Amino acid sequence: MDNLNVRELVERLSSDEESVRKMAVFKLQSAIGDPSFADVFINEGGLPKLRFLALHSTGNTLAYCLTSLSRLLELDKGWDHVTDDLIKRVVELVVAQPLVNVNRGAMSVLAAIVGHPHHRNSQPGMTGFQRLKPAVELHPQFLPMLVEKITSADHALCANSLQLINSLMRDAIANDEDFEWPRFIKQLQELGVIKSVYGLMQSSAVQDLAHPLLEFQSLTKVLLRKWREEKVDLEKPDHRRAIRGLHVASNPEKPGSGVDPKGSKKSNPAKWRRLGFDTESPAWEFNATGFLGLMDLTDFVYKNEDGFQKLLLEQSAEPQEQRCPIARASLAVTSILYEHFEVEKSDEGDSHRYVSLDSRTHFDRAFKPLLLHWSRLHTGGLNAFIRLWTAAGAKTEDFEKIEELVRILVEQIVGQAPRIREIKDVEEELADFEIQRLRELQMELLELTYEDAWGHHLRQVRDELNHEALQFVKEQRIRCLLQGAWFPQAMNYGADAGPITSKTLSRSVPSSWRFVRLSHNRRYLHYADFEEKMATEPRLDALSEKIDLSIVSSVVSNVSASAPSTSSSDSTLMTLPGHASTSTKITIHGYLPASSHKRDHSDASSAGQKESVLLQLHPQSHTLASEWLDGLLMLLNQQPITADTNKLVNLIGGYGLKIRLLNVRFEDVGMEEPVLPSREGLDDDYYYDIGGMEAGV
Repeated sequence: MDNLNVRELVERLSSDEESVRKMAVFKLQSAIGDPSFADVFINEGGLPKLRFLALHSTGNTLAYCLTSLSRLLELDKGWDHVTDDLIKRVVELVVAQPLVNVNRGAMSVLAAIVGHPHHRNSQPGMTGFQRLKPAVELHPQFLPMLVEKITSADHALCANSLQLINSLMRDAIANDEDFEWPRFIKQLQELGVIKSVYGLMQSSAVQDLAHPLLEFQSLTKVLLRKWREEKVDLEKPDHRRAIRGLHVASNPEKPGSGVDPKGSKKSNPAKWRRLGFDTESPAWEFNATGFLGLMDLTDFVYKNEDGFQKLLLEQSAEPQEQRCPIARASLAVTSILYEHFEVEKSDEGDSHRYVSLDSRTHFDRAFKPLLLHWSRLHTGGLNAFIRLWTAAGAKTEDFEKIEELVRILVEQIVGQAPRIREIKDVEEELADFEIQRLRELQMELLELTYEDAWGHHLRQVRDELNHEALQFVKEQRIRCLLQGAWFPQAMNYGADAGPITSKTLSRSVPSSWRFVRLSHNRRYLHYADFEEKMATEPRLDALSEKIDLSIVSSVVSNVSASAPSTSSSDSTLMTLPGHASTSTKITIHGYLPASSHKRDHSDASSAGQKESVLLQLHPQSHTLASEWLDGLLMLLNQQPITADTNKLVNLIGGYGLKIRLLNVRFEDVGMEEPVLPSREGLDDDYYYDIGGMEAGV
C-alpha cells in the first residue's frame, strides 16, 4: 500500500459514515503489522484517530480498532497515545463487553501494556500492573471476569485471557517489589485459575493454546523458585505466624501445675523435635527448601489437623529411634518434587521448541499439568513417606533410604503419568504402591546406573559370561547322558496284544523299560530293553544296542520350550510310584546304511539312505526331558530349546556378572563413598543385604 493509499485510509478513519470507518479499520488491522506501513501510518496522523475510535466506537468497528492498536503496540510504537482514559476504557470493555471479538482485542491491548510498561505517559519506575491498577480498582469484577474467560469456548479469547493473566503475574513477580505479589497470586488461585488451566492442559484444546499454557507452566516454576529462594526469617510476621501455627496445630500438652505457663524450652524440651525437626531451632532447617518448604508443611498440617495430631500420637507411642520425623520427611518430599520437575530449569526455550513440533507425543512431554497441583502431590508424597517408613520398620539411620524410595516412587508414578492422568488417580497410586515393588525398581535403576557407566564393557562381559555359562550347562547336560537314565517303553498293541479296550487304554504300567547311556568317548548312544526297572543301573557292556551319533540327523520332541520348571531331577510329573507318563516323547532321527537291520530300525529303506527313526525316549519328568533333549542337541552342536536349560544358562551368567561387578569401585561409576556398617560384635553368620533396607543374620 503506497503513501497515497495510507493517507486515504487515515482520512476514512474519521469519516462521518460508520460503514466507511468500519471498512477502513478492517483493512488497517491486516496491514498495521508491517513496521514500514506503521511508520507511514503514524506520520500521516493516524494514531489520534485510531485512539478516538478505541474510546468511542462500538461493535465490529471497535473490535477491528483494538486489534489494530494491539498490533501497533507489539511493534513498540504508539505508546504516546496510550493514556489513562484509554486504559480505563479497555478495562471496562473486559468487564462489561459481551462481544467475543471485542474482548479478544481488549485483552491483547492490556497484555501489551503490561508487557511493555516503559512509555512516556507512565511515571518513572511504574510497572505494567501499576499502570492498570487505578482502572482495575474501579472494577472489582475485572480479575474474576478474566479468570472466567479462560474457560471460554472461543480458543482465541481463551488464549488472550490467559496471556493477560500471564503478563500480570510476570510483571507483579519481576518488577513490583513493593506490591504484595503473593496476595495477588493467592487471589488468582482463589478465583480458580489453577483448576481452569489444569483443565485446559488436559483437554484437546492444548495445541491451540500451547504458548500461553506453557508460559503459565513456566511462571509456576518461577513462583516455586521465588518461594524457595526466600529464606525463613522469624523476624517476618507471616513466617513467624506459620511456624507458631505448626506448634499450635500439633495440639501440644497444656501447661499443668508446676509447669512454666510460657511454655519455655525448659518446660517443653522437645517442642519442635516432637514434630520431627532435628533441633529446637527449626528456622535453619528450612535452609534447603526456603519458604516453599514451610508452605508445604503448613499446608499438610492445616488441611488435616485432626489427622496430623493423630499421627503425632501414634509416633509418640513408638520407641524414639523408630519414630518417623514428620517435618524432616516433609522437607525431603519438597526437595524431591523440586528436583523431579526441574524447577531450576527454565521452560521458555523448550516451550517454543515443543510448540513448533506437531507430534502429540512432544506436546505430552512438554506439558506438566501435575505441577499445578504441587500441594496435593506434596501431601500424597509425605503420606507415602510415612507409610513406607512404617512398612519397612525403619529407624532414624534409615531416613535416607526411605527418602530414596520416595524419590523412585515419584519418578515412577508422577514422572510416567500421561498428560490426561487425573490428580486423584495419582494420589491413589502414591497411597497404594507396594514397598517390595519399589525395591525391585531400585535394583533395576542400580543396574541402569552400571549400564550407563559401563554399558559397552558390561555387554561385552555379559556376552563372554553367557558363552561360558552355555558351555558349562552343555557339559552338565552331557554328563547326565553319560550317567544314563531309565525310560518306560510305550504300550505295544501288536497282533498278540489282544483287542484294544477302554481298560487297556487306561493301563499306565509300561510293558518294559529301556536304559540309555552315552559312551565314555561320547560317540555312541548305548541302550537295552528290560522287563522291569532294576535297582542298580546296568553297566555299559550290558547294553546290547548302540547308535552311532555320526549318523544322527535330528532330534525332535513334543517337549514345550516353556515347560513348567522344576527345581531338580527329583521333581517329576509321575502320577504314582512305579507308574510312568508316556505322553512326552523324544525322537532321534538318522540315516541308516542299506545293510542295517537292527531292531527298532527294521523299516529302513534297502535302496540307498533314508532318514529313519533311530530311537524313541519317553521321559518321566520335565527335568529329565530337558536334560536329555538339550543334552542330545548340544552334543550335536545345536542350541538348547527348553525353558529349564535356558533359565539355568541365564542364572549362571547372571551370577557371573554380579561377581564381576563386585570388583567395580564406587568411584568408577561416579558414586559417593558409601558408609559401611560396623561388624563389631558380629559373628561369621552375619551378612549384608546390599539391595535391601536392612542387614540380617
